[in-house]
Amino acid sequence: MNIEVSTRASHHIKQILSCANNQSSFLRIGVSEGGCSGLSYTLVVEDQQTEEDIVLHKDNFNILVYPASVPYVDGLKIDYEESGMTGGFTMDNPNAKASCGCGASFRIARDRGKVQPCD
Repeated sequence: MNIEVSTRASHHIKQILSCANNQSSFLRIGVSEGGCSGLSYTLVVEDQQTEEDIVLHKDNFNILVYPASVPYVDGLKIDYEESGMTGGFTMDNPNAKASCGCGASFRIARDRGKVQPCD
């Protein structure tokens, strides 16, 4: 199980986690049904680790992944891009067979998810 995080993305993740109420917070990466391609990424600040969580140790922070999300996010590359006055995380997923124009949702060969309009 591997997730790569760029230097820019690591910087922003550390900022987000430092604003959490708990200094031992984690970034949970997962997948939920939805979006115009059927599956959407979830990035959530979490302060509880479960026994079944997969823990990936990164530069000064940890990523949690539920085992059920592994087929969807193994090999994921996370970056952060500035665009004018805004910015956001970008996901480069080798498992994605299709993704929507905005990059917020995707599908893989074995699971098309549940297509819903993007927010």
